[in-house]
Amino acid sequence: MTGSTIDNRHDLIEYLHRAMVLEHATIPPYLTAYYSIHPTTNSDAAHIIRVVAVEEMLHLTLAANVLNAIGGKPRLTRHGFVPSYPTYLPDGERDFTVDLRPFSHRAVETFCKIERPAMAPRGSARLLPVSDLARPSLVTSPVDEGLRFYSIGEFYAEIIEGLETVAAKEPDLFRGDPARQVGPEHFYSGGGSAIRVTDLASARRALRFIADQGEGFDHGIHDEDGELAHYYRFRQLQLGRYYQVDDDPEHPTGPELGIDWKAVYDVKVSARLSDYPVDSELAAVARDFNADYWEFLGLLDDAFNGEPSLLQEAIWHMFRLRDGINRLVRNPLPGSDGLHAAPTFEMPVGVESTPDVSLTAGGAVEAVTR
Repeated sequence: MTGSTIDNRHDLIEYLHRAMVLEHATIPPYLTAYYSIHPTTNSDAAHIIRVVAVEEMLHLTLAANVLNAIGGKPRLTRHGFVPSYPTYLPDGERDFTVDLRPFSHRAVETFCKIERPAMAPRGSARLLPVSDLARPSLVTSPVDEGLRFYSIGEFYAEIIEGLETVAAKEPDLFRGDPARQVGPEHFYSGGGSAIRVTDLASARRALRFIADQGEGFDHGIHDEDGELAHYYRFRQLQLGRYYQVDDDPEHPTGPELGIDWKAVYDVKVSARLSDYPVDSELAAVARDFNADYWEFLGLLDDAFNGEPSLLQEAIWHMFRLRDGINRLVRNPLPGSDGLHAAPTFEMPVGVESTPDVSLTAGGAVEAVTR
């Protein structure tokens, strides 16, 4: 594959919609693992997962800022924005399934695969055919569903190259309303702050930040601000030690991490509402949680569409979801051989939304209305 798949503003909007789908798709798996941990245990692991979840919110925000800057319109409550788990995300050399599962060796392995650094061996290898996939990947090319990206980092490299190409042809590419930008006063975390996007330079900076913080794509273990990339945060859980500055990627030399892999609620993997007994209290709790999660997405939608001050409320809402999750994960699920209940992250029945062709074309992301 040679040449860019992005030729115009419409292509860019499609890619940036797909970027937002991707960044959000990691949040439910991270939250499920985080809340499956027994209270007062595994503080190291819980902290790492929580920090990454908040930073994924930052990545989602930055992708929305770039989309707004070129005159697009973020929409998080449309059909297809929330995937149906298990789902596929790209893993540099092969594909793997992302489930909603409890904190475990397997969950952390999946998290490392999601964030794994993987630069294509040559520019022409950035895109690969998807003919070997059992089902489509979330990070396929939205303008050619027959192609997928070598890695998430290469997906963002394609968007940056496309921005440069289109900006050279369309001087008014960055035509979006600056008032729709989320700034650092609206969202700051220990791992970075929101970047207002008004031109090509700030768009490049925002997208490179996403790739660097996730994979360490350009800067190794740490990003350009000295923060540990997400991949290496999770590798600490596998290797049992914290990284120090200048450590070899496979040999961290910092303090040991204390992990009790058994201090976890053994929740049903990728549970669905259909797994719950009809008219049971657990089924009602699961539906209530899904409604609360949809409210969270609605707050994000409003924040990215002209009310940026709502973003902090949305982040607080994300962690207020713990009450609903706890009511599920701390209770056995009848008929499941001792497994516990879990959130399903399905769109509530009766929510009105219009199918979004840009997110569902080619079946890349399944609609979640039930």
